[in-house]
Amino acid sequence: MERRVVITGLGAVTPVGNTAKETWEGLQQGRSGIDHITKFDTAEYKVTVAAEVKDFDPLVCMDKSEARRTDLNCQYALAAAKEAMEDSGLSQEGKIDPERLGVYIGSGIGGIQTLVSETEKLLKSGPKRISPYLVTMMISNMATGLVAIEYQAKGPTLPIVTACATSSHAVGEAYRAIHHGYADAIIAGGTEAAITPISIAGFTNCMALSKNPDPATACVPFDARRDGFVMGEGAGILVLEELSHAQARGAHIYCEITGYGNTDDAHHITAPDPEADGITRAIRMAMEQSGLQAAEGLYINAHGTSTPLNDSTETLAFKKALGEEGAHQAAISSTKSMTGHMLGATGAVEACVCAYALRDGKIPPTIGLEQPDPSCDLDYTPGTEAKTFDGKWAMSTNLGFGGHNACLVFHKYENGDV
Repeated sequence: MERRVVITGLGAVTPVGNTAKETWEGLQQGRSGIDHITKFDTAEYKVTVAAEVKDFDPLVCMDKSEARRTDLNCQYALAAAKEAMEDSGLSQEGKIDPERLGVYIGSGIGGIQTLVSETEKLLKSGPKRISPYLVTMMISNMATGLVAIEYQAKGPTLPIVTACATSSHAVGEAYRAIHHGYADAIIAGGTEAAITPISIAGFTNCMALSKNPDPATACVPFDARRDGFVMGEGAGILVLEELSHAQARGAHIYCEITGYGNTDDAHHITAPDPEADGITRAIRMAMEQSGLQAAEGLYINAHGTSTPLNDSTETLAFKKALGEEGAHQAAISSTKSMTGHMLGATGAVEACVCAYALRDGKIPPTIGLEQPDPSCDLDYTPGTEAKTFDGKWAMSTNLGFGGHNACLVFHKYENGDV
């Protein structure tokens, strides 16, 4: 028996706010989290801007001793999971069978801050000085493990790693697991904390990051001036729940997840297929599963990385999947213009945005879009403030190195829906 899946809890730690609510308020106001890098000295670096999380306190979700043995990416995940679980009401004892609660949280890179600091220690002081927590702080699955321990989630657990599509796939696979009866609820999303010297140097040298030193214009999705993405960090967590389970306990429902597409370009390790075949198929899969009717009003939170190849390729994909008329009718924006590219966390944060957009009838802008690229000729919601949205559908697309593509489709939920 296939079952309906809804979102009952949201949590986030982002460069725009340290909760999902703060992030959503900031995005509606066009507030950017992009600024000059403060985590290390960039004097010798070609890239000097990033979207850092500000004033984060891990003690919101753990004590000092736990914080010392937990990598920052896991700290972000635990904080966002706490917000999402409290929002959903499932953190209260007895609200769900532990064996029917799962965790699907991915990270594109994992505990790289720990790996770097411990490597420096090894080279300076030798192997005896390495922390006994190195392995558990470094491995990419640990956010899922720690959240499962925190909430006694004994059901299906699946950390996913698909680079920039990681948390979209985590949410999509969680949706499938509930849809097909393997769980009643899953804590799903992604986390990342990779604004480090080696990460910035590596992404710079593979020609991925913007070298623009101006925080206001470094990330301008769909703009003719774009020259690369701006690295972000943080976490996004959603609580997905089977509809009747949520209704039985009187849970607040943000929206329904109705479709998911997962494909690969099989084309290049970093560049998207110029014909947009893979992402087009992912969008069509999610649309077909959803029964999406674009004429009822569609908001698309685009991957929109501000890289020359992605933005034009994604535009082509929207036209192929929706048709020229449908693509031009859709309201589209890239919230990466404010959050930067949060890598493994980005898809989940943007899924949260879709849920809020359907609930509140608001579309956040693509800030900085002032000189549209002729190849990007759709409605990308330029400006600095949210616009009113009176539609029933939302879509989120994400593409990752390795050719990974993900598309999620959401439908507005109205009280009384059965």
